[in-house]
Amino acid sequence: MSLNKNKIFGYTALVIMVLGSALLIIGITMYSEYPDYAIVSCVAGVGFYAIAWAFNALKGRI
Repeated sequence: MSLNKNKIFGYTALVIMVLGSALLIIGITMYSEYPDYAIVSCVAGVGFYAIAWAFNALKGRI
């Protein structure tokens, strides 16, 4: 399996999106008990999605 730069960016974006989804799910499920921490977790999840989007946009340009 040969990994070039584009495949590495693709796999990295996928892993970061999975982590962002996990943070969003954690934030949504704990919102009723700890709303302050849940908001922070959701904001971090959205940030992970933004970073994954940037990695996906970089695919093929570097």
